[in-house]
Amino acid sequence: MIARYFGAAILAAVLMFALGLPLIHPVDPVAQSLMHALHPPSFESWLGYDHLGRSMAARLAAALRLSLGLAAATLLTTAVIGVALGALASWRGGWVDRAVTLFADSVVALPALLIVLMAGIILPNQPLAFWAGLSATLWVEIFRLTRATIRAQLAAPSVEAARLLGFGPFYIFRIHLWPELAPVLRATFALTFAAVVMGIAALGFVSVGVRAPTPELGLMMVELLPYWREAPWALLQPVLVTLATLLALTLIAGEKRT
Repeated sequence: MIARYFGAAILAAVLMFALGLPLIHPVDPVAQSLMHALHPPSFESWLGYDHLGRSMAARLAAALRLSLGLAAATLLTTAVIGVALGALASWRGGWVDRAVTLFADSVVALPALLIVLMAGIILPNQPLAFWAGLSATLWVEIFRLTRATIRAQLAAPSVEAARLLGFGPFYIFRIHLWPELAPVLRATFALTFAAVVMGIAALGFVSVGVRAPTPELGLMMVELLPYWREAPWALLQPVLVTLATLLALTLIAGEKRT
């Protein structure tokens, strides 16, 4: 319980920084001022400036909004797809179950990075490509958990009684299946959210993610890496923010799994 609260507190602090900073410190994250290049933190700029004189605080907040927004959209999409297909496969069984499971296994067989890169070629907007590519790969784990959990619950006496009384599948899912499924999926949802944040940062770090000058955590690390001797504090900021976000989500997922 303590670990869960600690993770929630860290995540709340990250969200407050990402969403609240523009309200109290409205600075354009892409505005450059070479006179301030690599200036350390000060009262004027709380977290200093990067190598192009851009506000580190504004860029970190914008990068977090991008990563967390994409993670939330991807989680919503994968949850809907995974739960719907898992419920359909377990409920209908037979060839429907085999077909959906075969499709899920085929998706897993493809490298996730390849799917994201293909989405980037097809879709012109990079954040939209991230959402589509990550959603196309991360729903499989949710599907498998949903399918296994519901298949085990369909044999329960309460579900059998509800079916004999003529209740429809939506009623049975809402009343009998979802209460058993939700605790199993909570940890997976948190880990999926963390996987999206980490995946976006990793793609940016290898220069196949969001393009400059858009603020993104992995891209910021790459841009600041050549200046780690002159301004190590600048390089550490996106690293620490990424680690704090992943730590918070991992603590929440780990605690809820118990």
